[in-house]
Amino acid sequence: MIIAIDGPAGAGKSTVARAVAEAMGATYLDSGAMYRVVALLSMRDGAPGPAAVAGATTIGLGEAVTANGEDVTTAIRAPEVTARASEVAALPEVRAELVEKQRGLLNDGGDWVAEGRDIGTVVAPQAELKIFLTASEEERARRRAHELGLDAADVRGAQAERDRRDATRDYSPLVAAADAVRVDTTDLELPEVVDRIVGLARKAVAR
Repeated sequence: MIIAIDGPAGAGKSTVARAVAEAMGATYLDSGAMYRVVALLSMRDGAPGPAAVAGATTIGLGEAVTANGEDVTTAIRAPEVTARASEVAALPEVRAELVEKQRGLLNDGGDWVAEGRDIGTVVAPQAELKIFLTASEEERARRRAHELGLDAADVRGAQAERDRRDATRDYSPLVAAADAVRVDTTDLELPEVVDRIVGLARKAVAR
């Protein structure tokens, strides 16, 4: 079974997807980490363009995120990498490379919880359950500011620009799949969100 969880920054996708995967004994796929890896490596001196980096890099996902064997778990979460990752993710040639890598993982079989911005629409439109996870702009900015130790007002401005870029890019824009279930996490605690998605997944399996 594939559960696709899409949504904007700060909606809680990574936290929720990890928890759902654990609850269901599934494998977690963090597609955002893959774009962060490409952003990080393409920022280094002498690096080729992002598309070349995406095609040539072996990305490992798990407790640690690796790039060609190098542990980059912490480095890809730096604010400057986050900003660059949004730009890199808007490049069609980069998305094409990483979408193929993601499809290769998901098509290997087994149960997966994959999160990102185009999982249910582009990467795995065949997913048995599609979730569009969202929250109010204020709550999303508050969560991200807390995570990064930044001012919420500053984060909200950057977040609004990222939302705009993600929603209006020509290739794989951030949109909810037609058959996705919308889950607003603004006023929900993590266990409530996880219980709801796990319940939806069990119903999907039973169909």
